[in-house]
Amino acid sequence: MMALGAEGIQMGTRFAASIESSGHPEFKRKILEANDGDTLVTLKKVVPVRLLKNAFFDQVQDLENNGATMEQLQQFLGKERPKKGMFEGNLDEGELEIGEACALIHEIKSCWDIIHDVMNEFNSAKANLEDIELG
Repeated sequence: MMALGAEGIQMGTRFAASIESSGHPEFKRKILEANDGDTLVTLKKVVPVRLLKNAFFDQVQDLENNGATMEQLQQFLGKERPKKGMFEGNLDEGELEIGEACALIHEIKSCWDIIHDVMNEFNSAKANLEDIELG
């Protein structure tokens, strides 16, 4: 990403699928099973969030498609939906917030391994860029 001009990246999705994550094992499993197109940005009237598609997501979509107000959406959401999905493992009724990069995650790793892999990829990309500049 730095080669494209970025100064930093968000990696919440990758760390959600780590050994140390407080996410429920079923939520982590769902992340590993995700494919391209399994997430969508929704709840734009409340706070835009990318969710894995599940029964809860379908209900939110129905409410939004039928013109629900921000207040109606907030009432439906309540305060426990993220906890129910991501931390208690209710994959049907809970909110499953995750980035679209989940389709690229295929194993649960330790945070140390994730950071180690990112640094190795960075150093390799940096060396390749330096070779191109010198060549």
